[in-house]
Amino acid sequence: MKRYWLFLFVVAPLFTVPSFVNGDAPEVKVGSKKFTESVILGELISQIAQSAGASAVHRRELGGTRILWNALLKGEIDAYPEYTGTISQEILAGEGISGEEEIRKALAAQGIRMSRPLGFNNTYIVGMKEAVAEKLLIRTISDLRRHPDLKIGFSNEFMDRGDGWPSLRDRYSLPHRDVRGMDHDLAYRGLERGDIQVIDLYSTDAEIQYYNLRGLADDLGHFPAYHAVILYRDDLQKKAPKVASALLKLEGRIPEKEMVKLNARVKLDRVPESRVASEFLEATLSVKTDVQAETGASRFLKHTREHLLLVAISLLGAIIVSIPLGILAAKVPQIGQIILGIVGIIQTIPSLALLVFMIPLLGIGGPPAILALFLYSLLPIVRNTYAGLHDIPMQIRESAEALGLPPAARLRLVELPMSARSILAGIKTAAVINVGTATLGALIGAGGYGQPILTGIRLDDVGLILQGAVPAAGLALLVQGLFELAERGLVSKGLRLKAE
Repeated sequence: MKRYWLFLFVVAPLFTVPSFVNGDAPEVKVGSKKFTESVILGELISQIAQSAGASAVHRRELGGTRILWNALLKGEIDAYPEYTGTISQEILAGEGISGEEEIRKALAAQGIRMSRPLGFNNTYIVGMKEAVAEKLLIRTISDLRRHPDLKIGFSNEFMDRGDGWPSLRDRYSLPHRDVRGMDHDLAYRGLERGDIQVIDLYSTDAEIQYYNLRGLADDLGHFPAYHAVILYRDDLQKKAPKVASALLKLEGRIPEKEMVKLNARVKLDRVPESRVASEFLEATLSVKTDVQAETGASRFLKHTREHLLLVAISLLGAIIVSIPLGILAAKVPQIGQIILGIVGIIQTIPSLALLVFMIPLLGIGGPPAILALFLYSLLPIVRNTYAGLHDIPMQIRESAEALGLPPAARLRLVELPMSARSILAGIKTAAVINVGTATLGALIGAGGYGQPILTGIRLDDVGLILQGAVPAAGLALLVQGLFELAERGLVSKGLRLKAE
């Protein structure tokens, strides 16, 4: 087994070589949510920060409001675009705060500053296909009460927000029961196919006109104003004062029609967000930024390195912990059932939920994803180590004892070599599971092959989805093949033939 452990401890850590940024410039970390407008605004903030002399890092598509807000509080990001309605109804829910100045004071108490509105109100709208709405004579949200059989598909975040579906249902006394939570971008496709008839829209979505949708009038005034603003940490003023001042140049400079146009260029015309943001800054603020187009090869290498890092570190940690746990489970039956039960329960937790559970402990990015993948890798290795040791024939055990070998020597010279095939099979299973599950890490900023998949879903771009899905599948096959080769070198031929 020496060659195998040498590979794990020497080769695997090579995937964790850190990247370095320019030490002369302050690093400013910008976040954005998992929808196009937020990514565009995140690019605007990042490029303005760069123009002010900072080394800006844009952590894009980080899931929902709570993930970004908590990251801002912890200092994992320095700024991100938000909306006043979301702040009052979600972040400061229950505090009865609504006015802009009240919001600003409440945020300041937590060390967060808020810019003035950027110039547009991106409110929620409940929408339908124009033809369907006209046929059913539906013009307001109240009109939905007459059609309880309509199928509704709201974005996942809207399903649980303080200003989302629960309060909307109560406000309008809506009787609908077939209400599904789904990705916002996928909801448009479901509406187009007729799988659902009602969805939530953002008023600046380019798809409203593209799909010929009707926004239903909020006749009871449920939704507040959602003025776009920039939230940033108070300490940004000390760390990068020029950046903090430069961000305020965006105040009042993005009218609603302009934001719709920017969204359309990205979503419908497939222009990269970085280029759209750069051209807007030059035309509106005379701020020139250097945007370097990322090639397909460089993007692939970056995602590959990130994915390998996630898989290698988590798998290595799981091997180091799981094999001793499997040995303990086999040697001490009373403890063994507890160990197997705990790792079995961990495996039943949905992967996305486990990732979110890790955020309060480790924040966003690679560490929480690695810990979640580590936990998912425990069961296959522990169980196979336990099974391999437990299934060693009694005659072999008795022979080893008759030779006078002490327990440690029996384990090292007889039992582990006899169990090597089973242990390797468990590690191989864990590695393949890790490769697939690691794609979800992109939701919390860990990168990897999940990043192009998320972007492809958001932009309805099958090519981008395949750029993540195909390499992930290929890597899983490669890992499986490498472990097959490793088995030939690490497991004696006699054991392999016997197993076959």
